[in-house]
Amino acid sequence: MSEMMAVEPHPPIDPELEAVWPTLVEAGLTWTNVTPDQIPHMRELFLADQPTDDFLSRGGTIEVEERSIPGPEGAAELPALILRPAGRTGPLPCLYYTANGGKILRSTRLAITDLELDWIADLGVVMISVAPRVGPEDPHPAQVEDAYAGLVWTAEHAADLGIEADRIFIFGKSGGGGVAAATALMARDRSGPTLAHQILIYPMIDDRETTVSSKFEDVLWDRATNRTGWSAILGNNVGGPDVSPFAAPARATDLSGLPPTYLETGSSEVFRDEILDYGTRLAQAGVPIELHSWAGGFHGFELFAPDAEVSRAAVAARTSYLRRAVRPAKTRTAPV
Repeated sequence: MSEMMAVEPHPPIDPELEAVWPTLVEAGLTWTNVTPDQIPHMRELFLADQPTDDFLSRGGTIEVEERSIPGPEGAAELPALILRPAGRTGPLPCLYYTANGGKILRSTRLAITDLELDWIADLGVVMISVAPRVGPEDPHPAQVEDAYAGLVWTAEHAADLGIEADRIFIFGKSGGGGVAAATALMARDRSGPTLAHQILIYPMIDDRETTVSSKFEDVLWDRATNRTGWSAILGNNVGGPDVSPFAAPARATDLSGLPPTYLETGSSEVFRDEILDYGTRLAQAGVPIELHSWAGGFHGFELFAPDAEVSRAAVAARTSYLRRAVRPAKTRTAPV
Protein backbone atom coordinates (compact mmCIF):
# COMPACT_ATOMS: atom_id res chain seq x y z
CA MET A 1 0.00 0.00 0.00
CA SER A 2 1.40 3.40 -0.95
CA GLU A 3 1.92 6.19 1.55
CA MET A 4 -0.85 8.18 -0.16
CA MET A 5 -3.34 5.42 0.58
CA ALA A 6 -2.04 4.47 4.03
CA VAL A 7 -4.71 4.21 6.70
CA GLU A 8 -4.07 5.01 10.34
CA PRO A 9 -6.13 3.40 13.12
CA HIS A 10 -7.96 5.94 15.22
CA PRO A 11 -7.97 5.80 19.05
CA PRO A 12 -10.95 4.11 20.70
CA ILE A 13 -14.23 6.02 20.67
CA ASP A 14 -15.71 6.90 24.05
CA PRO A 15 -18.26 4.16 24.93
CA GLU A 16 -21.13 6.62 25.36
CA LEU A 17 -20.37 8.07 21.94
CA GLU A 18 -19.94 4.64 20.40
CA ALA A 19 -23.48 3.83 21.52
CA VAL A 20 -25.00 6.45 19.20
CA TRP A 21 -23.09 5.30 16.12
CA PRO A 22 -25.73 2.80 14.91
CA THR A 23 -28.34 5.57 15.01
CA LEU A 24 -26.10 7.84 12.94
CA VAL A 25 -25.50 5.04 10.44
CA GLU A 26 -29.23 4.41 10.10
CA ALA A 27 -29.89 8.14 9.57
CA GLY A 28 -27.08 8.46 7.03
CA LEU A 29 -25.31 11.07 9.14
CA THR A 30 -21.88 9.50 9.57
CA TRP A 31 -20.32 11.57 6.77
CA THR A 32 -18.10 8.69 5.68
CA ASN A 33 -16.82 8.19 2.13
CA VAL A 34 -18.79 11.16 0.80
CA THR A 35 -17.90 11.84 -2.84
CA PRO A 36 -18.46 15.09 -4.76
CA ASP A 37 -21.55 13.74 -6.53
CA GLN A 38 -23.17 13.10 -3.13
CA ILE A 39 -22.94 16.73 -1.97
CA PRO A 40 -26.51 17.63 -3.05
CA HIS A 41 -27.90 14.64 -1.17
CA MET A 42 -25.92 15.44 1.98
CA ARG A 43 -27.14 19.02 1.85
CA GLU A 44 -30.73 17.87 1.58
CA LEU A 45 -30.27 15.42 4.42
CA PHE A 46 -28.36 17.63 6.82
CA LEU A 47 -30.13 20.94 6.19
CA ALA A 48 -33.64 19.51 6.34
CA ASP A 49 -34.10 20.17 10.05
CA GLN A 50 -32.67 23.57 10.95
CA PRO A 51 -33.55 25.41 14.19
CA THR A 52 -36.92 27.18 14.01
CA ASP A 53 -37.74 30.68 15.21
CA ASP A 54 -39.64 29.12 18.12
CA PHE A 55 -36.55 27.19 19.18
CA LEU A 56 -34.25 30.17 18.78
CA SER A 57 -36.51 32.59 20.63
CA ARG A 58 -36.58 30.54 23.84
CA GLY A 59 -40.13 31.56 24.66
CA GLY A 60 -39.48 35.21 23.93
CA THR A 61 -36.24 35.50 25.91
CA ILE A 62 -34.22 35.89 22.70
CA GLU A 63 -35.03 38.28 19.85
CA VAL A 64 -34.64 36.72 16.40
CA GLU A 65 -33.96 38.92 13.37
CA GLU A 66 -32.97 38.02 9.82
CA ARG A 67 -31.19 40.51 7.58
CA SER A 68 -29.34 40.73 4.32
CA ILE A 69 -26.04 42.53 4.70
CA PRO A 70 -23.47 43.72 2.14
CA GLY A 71 -21.13 41.08 0.79
CA PRO A 72 -17.70 41.68 -0.73
CA GLU A 73 -17.48 44.22 -3.52
CA GLY A 74 -19.21 42.87 -6.61
CA ALA A 75 -20.82 39.94 -4.77
CA ALA A 76 -24.37 39.32 -3.63
CA GLU A 77 -25.66 40.26 -0.20
CA LEU A 78 -25.12 37.82 2.65
CA PRO A 79 -27.81 36.23 4.78
CA ALA A 80 -27.39 37.09 8.45
CA LEU A 81 -29.20 35.96 11.59
CA ILE A 82 -29.09 38.22 14.64
CA LEU A 83 -29.97 36.82 18.06
CA ARG A 84 -30.23 39.23 21.00
CA PRO A 85 -31.07 38.67 24.66
CA ALA A 86 -34.51 40.23 25.08
CA GLY A 87 -34.71 43.18 27.42
CA ARG A 88 -30.95 43.67 27.66
CA THR A 89 -29.64 47.12 26.85
CA GLY A 90 -26.35 47.50 25.06
CA PRO A 91 -23.73 47.77 24.16
CA LEU A 92 -23.13 44.05 24.62
CA PRO A 93 -20.32 41.68 23.61
CA CYS A 94 -20.78 40.14 20.18
CA LEU A 95 -20.36 36.52 19.11
CA TYR A 96 -19.70 36.63 15.36
CA TYR A 97 -20.53 33.16 14.03
CA THR A 98 -19.27 31.92 10.68
CA ALA A 99 -21.85 29.27 9.82
CA ASN A 100 -20.34 26.74 7.44
CA GLY A 101 -20.32 22.97 7.27
CA GLY A 102 -17.37 21.20 5.67
CA LYS A 103 -17.03 23.94 3.02
CA ILE A 104 -20.26 22.64 1.43
CA LEU A 105 -23.17 23.40 3.84
CA ARG A 106 -24.67 26.89 4.08
CA SER A 107 -27.26 28.09 6.59
CA THR A 108 -27.21 30.90 9.14
CA ARG A 109 -28.82 28.44 11.57
CA LEU A 110 -26.34 25.63 11.03
CA ALA A 111 -25.40 23.79 14.25
CA ILE A 112 -26.93 26.42 16.56
CA THR A 113 -27.86 24.49 19.69
CA ASP A 114 -29.11 25.09 23.20
CA LEU A 115 -25.54 25.93 24.16
CA GLU A 116 -25.38 29.07 22.03
CA LEU A 117 -28.85 30.09 23.20
CA ASP A 118 -27.68 29.68 26.80
CA TRP A 119 -24.78 32.01 26.05
CA ILE A 120 -27.09 34.63 24.59
CA ALA A 121 -29.67 34.46 27.37
CA ASP A 122 -27.37 33.89 30.35
CA LEU A 123 -24.13 35.65 29.41
CA GLY A 124 -25.74 38.57 27.61
CA VAL A 125 -24.05 38.33 24.22
CA VAL A 126 -25.45 39.25 20.82
CA MET A 127 -24.88 36.50 18.26
CA ILE A 128 -24.55 37.48 14.61
CA SER A 129 -24.52 34.45 12.33
CA VAL A 130 -23.38 34.94 8.74
CA ALA A 131 -23.51 32.17 6.15
CA PRO A 132 -20.64 32.49 3.65
CA ARG A 133 -20.92 30.99 0.19
CA VAL A 134 -19.82 27.38 -0.21
CA GLY A 135 -18.19 25.14 -2.76
CA PRO A 136 -18.18 23.79 -5.33
CA GLU A 137 -20.44 26.55 -6.67
CA ASP A 138 -18.27 29.28 -5.14
CA PRO A 139 -14.64 28.24 -4.59
CA HIS A 140 -12.02 30.01 -2.50
CA PRO A 141 -11.76 32.91 -1.70
CA ALA A 142 -15.56 33.35 -1.59
CA GLN A 143 -15.91 31.87 1.91
CA VAL A 144 -13.36 34.01 3.71
CA GLU A 145 -14.14 37.16 1.73
CA ASP A 146 -17.82 36.80 2.66
CA ALA A 147 -16.99 36.22 6.32
CA TYR A 148 -14.60 39.16 6.37
CA ALA A 149 -17.16 41.45 4.71
CA GLY A 150 -19.68 40.45 7.35
CA LEU A 151 -17.18 41.13 10.11
CA VAL A 152 -16.39 44.59 8.74
CA TRP A 153 -20.11 45.37 8.50
CA THR A 154 -20.65 44.17 12.06
CA ALA A 155 -17.88 46.37 13.43
CA GLU A 156 -18.96 49.40 11.41
CA HIS A 157 -22.58 49.05 12.60
CA ALA A 158 -21.75 48.24 16.21
CA ALA A 159 -23.73 51.17 17.61
CA ASP A 160 -26.86 50.30 15.62
CA LEU A 161 -26.52 46.64 16.57
CA GLY A 162 -26.06 47.42 20.26
CA ILE A 163 -22.69 45.70 20.46
CA GLU A 164 -19.22 46.65 21.65
CA ALA A 165 -16.97 47.03 18.61
CA ASP A 166 -13.91 46.14 20.68
CA ARG A 167 -15.48 42.98 22.12
CA ILE A 168 -16.22 40.89 19.06
CA PHE A 169 -15.51 37.18 19.49
CA ILE A 170 -15.27 35.28 16.21
CA PHE A 171 -16.68 31.77 16.54
CA GLY A 172 -17.01 28.77 14.26
CA LYS A 173 -17.41 25.02 14.23
CA SER A 174 -15.87 22.53 11.80
CA GLY A 175 -15.78 24.13 8.34
CA GLY A 176 -17.01 27.32 9.96
CA GLY A 177 -14.18 27.11 12.47
CA GLY A 178 -11.74 27.09 9.58
CA VAL A 179 -13.47 30.11 8.06
CA ALA A 180 -13.32 31.86 11.44
CA ALA A 181 -9.58 31.19 11.75
CA ALA A 182 -9.01 32.43 8.19
CA THR A 183 -11.08 35.55 8.85
CA ALA A 184 -8.99 36.31 11.93
CA LEU A 185 -5.84 36.07 9.80
CA MET A 186 -7.39 38.33 7.16
CA ALA A 187 -8.49 40.90 9.75
CA ARG A 188 -4.94 40.99 11.10
CA ASP A 189 -3.29 41.27 7.69
CA ARG A 190 -5.71 43.89 6.37
CA SER A 191 -5.68 45.92 9.59
CA GLY A 192 -9.39 45.25 9.86
CA PRO A 193 -11.65 44.97 12.90
CA THR A 194 -9.87 44.00 16.10
CA LEU A 195 -11.09 40.68 17.45
CA ALA A 196 -11.21 40.16 21.20
CA HIS A 197 -11.11 36.34 20.95
CA GLN A 198 -11.43 33.50 18.47
CA ILE A 199 -13.35 30.40 19.52
CA LEU A 200 -12.57 27.54 17.16
CA ILE A 201 -14.50 24.31 17.69
CA TYR A 202 -12.83 21.37 15.88
CA PRO A 203 -11.90 23.69 12.98
CA MET A 204 -11.13 22.47 9.46
CA ILE A 205 -7.81 24.20 8.78
CA ASP A 206 -5.42 21.98 6.77
CA ASP A 207 -5.93 20.55 3.28
CA ARG A 208 -2.61 18.72 3.03
CA GLU A 209 -3.46 15.31 4.52
CA THR A 210 0.01 14.81 5.95
CA THR A 211 -0.74 14.07 9.60
CA VAL A 212 -1.51 10.75 11.26
CA SER A 213 -5.06 11.74 12.14
CA SER A 214 -5.78 13.01 8.61
CA LYS A 215 -5.65 9.37 7.51
CA PHE A 216 -8.35 8.16 9.92
CA GLU A 217 -11.22 6.21 8.40
CA ASP A 218 -14.43 4.78 9.88
CA VAL A 219 -15.01 7.97 11.87
CA LEU A 220 -17.51 10.76 11.42
CA TRP A 221 -16.17 13.04 8.67
CA ASP A 222 -13.47 10.66 7.54
CA ARG A 223 -10.46 11.07 5.27
CA ALA A 224 -12.37 10.65 2.00
CA THR A 225 -15.10 13.08 3.01
CA ASN A 226 -12.51 15.60 4.15
CA ARG A 227 -10.89 15.46 0.73
CA THR A 228 -14.29 16.07 -0.87
CA GLY A 229 -14.84 19.12 1.31
CA TRP A 230 -11.47 20.64 0.50
CA SER A 231 -11.84 19.87 -3.20
CA ALA A 232 -15.13 21.77 -3.21
CA ILE A 233 -13.31 25.06 -2.60
CA LEU A 234 -9.80 24.30 -3.92
CA GLY A 235 -10.44 22.00 -6.87
CA ASN A 236 -7.27 20.30 -8.06
CA ASN A 237 -5.12 22.55 -5.88
CA VAL A 238 -5.80 20.48 -2.74
CA GLY A 239 -2.50 19.66 -1.08
CA GLY A 240 -0.54 21.69 -3.61
CA PRO A 241 2.06 24.37 -2.95
CA ASP A 242 -0.04 27.42 -3.79
CA VAL A 243 -2.94 27.18 -1.32
CA SER A 244 -3.44 30.37 0.67
CA PRO A 245 -3.62 30.45 4.48
CA PHE A 246 -6.89 32.32 3.93
CA ALA A 247 -8.21 28.98 2.63
CA ALA A 248 -6.29 26.64 4.94
CA PRO A 249 -5.13 28.58 8.04
CA ALA A 250 -2.74 25.82 9.12
CA ARG A 251 -0.54 26.93 6.22
CA ALA A 252 0.09 30.31 7.86
CA THR A 253 3.71 30.64 8.96
CA ASP A 254 3.17 33.72 11.14
CA LEU A 255 0.52 33.40 13.83
CA SER A 256 1.58 36.39 15.88
CA GLY A 257 -0.90 39.16 16.54
CA LEU A 258 -3.93 36.88 16.54
CA PRO A 259 -6.51 37.16 19.32
CA PRO A 260 -6.63 34.94 22.42
CA THR A 261 -7.89 31.58 21.24
CA TYR A 262 -10.03 28.69 22.42
CA LEU A 263 -9.38 25.49 20.44
CA GLU A 264 -10.76 22.01 20.80
CA THR A 265 -10.72 18.68 19.03
CA GLY A 266 -11.67 15.08 19.65
CA SER A 267 -8.92 12.50 19.94
CA SER A 268 -10.55 10.32 17.29
CA GLU A 269 -11.16 12.78 14.48
CA VAL A 270 -9.42 13.66 11.25
CA PHE A 271 -8.69 17.25 12.35
CA ARG A 272 -6.96 16.31 15.61
CA ASP A 273 -3.31 16.74 14.67
CA GLU A 274 -3.70 19.92 12.64
CA ILE A 275 -5.60 21.50 15.55
CA LEU A 276 -3.04 20.45 18.15
CA ASP A 277 -0.24 21.77 15.96
CA TYR A 278 -2.07 25.05 15.34
CA GLY A 279 -2.61 25.52 19.05
CA THR A 280 1.04 24.84 19.80
CA ARG A 281 2.19 27.32 17.18
CA LEU A 282 -0.25 29.96 18.42
CA ALA A 283 1.22 29.59 21.90
CA GLN A 284 4.76 29.79 20.55
CA ALA A 285 3.76 33.00 18.74
CA GLY A 286 2.69 34.54 22.04
CA VAL A 287 -1.06 34.10 21.61
CA PRO A 288 -2.92 33.13 24.81
CA ILE A 289 -4.65 29.82 24.12
CA GLU A 290 -6.88 27.27 25.78
CA LEU A 291 -6.58 23.92 24.01
CA HIS A 292 -8.61 20.77 24.63
CA SER A 293 -8.36 17.31 23.09
CA TRP A 294 -11.36 15.32 24.28
CA ALA A 295 -10.49 11.64 24.74
CA GLY A 296 -12.65 9.35 22.64
CA GLY A 297 -14.35 12.20 20.81
CA PHE A 298 -15.23 11.93 17.13
CA HIS A 299 -16.02 14.97 15.00
CA GLY A 300 -19.05 16.86 16.30
CA PHE A 301 -19.52 14.39 19.12
CA GLU A 302 -21.40 16.76 21.43
CA LEU A 303 -23.99 17.48 18.72
CA PHE A 304 -24.88 13.82 18.33
CA ALA A 305 -24.48 12.63 21.93
CA PRO A 306 -25.18 15.70 24.08
CA ASP A 307 -25.79 13.69 27.24
CA ALA A 308 -22.47 11.83 27.16
CA GLU A 309 -20.10 12.78 29.96
CA VAL A 310 -17.40 13.92 27.54
CA SER A 311 -19.95 16.09 25.72
CA ARG A 312 -21.01 17.76 28.94
CA ALA A 313 -17.36 18.39 29.81
CA ALA A 314 -16.69 19.98 26.41
CA VAL A 315 -19.75 22.21 26.64
CA ALA A 316 -18.79 23.28 30.16
CA ALA A 317 -15.27 24.17 29.04
CA ARG A 318 -16.54 26.35 26.19
CA THR A 319 -18.98 28.12 28.49
CA SER A 320 -16.32 28.71 31.12
CA TYR A 321 -14.04 30.29 28.53
CA LEU A 322 -16.73 32.59 27.17
CA ARG A 323 -17.94 33.52 30.65
CA ARG A 324 -14.43 34.66 31.55
CA ALA A 325 -14.05 36.46 28.25
CA VAL A 326 -17.23 38.53 28.63
CA ARG A 327 -16.45 39.77 32.13
CA PRO A 328 -15.96 43.53 32.38
CA ALA A 329 -12.29 44.34 31.89
CA LYS A 330 -11.75 45.52 35.46
CA THR A 331 -12.77 42.12 36.87
CA ARG A 332 -11.44 39.90 34.10
CA THR A 333 -8.36 37.83 34.95
CA ALA A 334 -8.45 35.14 32.24
CA PRO A 335 -8.64 34.66 29.34
CA VAL A 336 -6.62 37.83 28.62
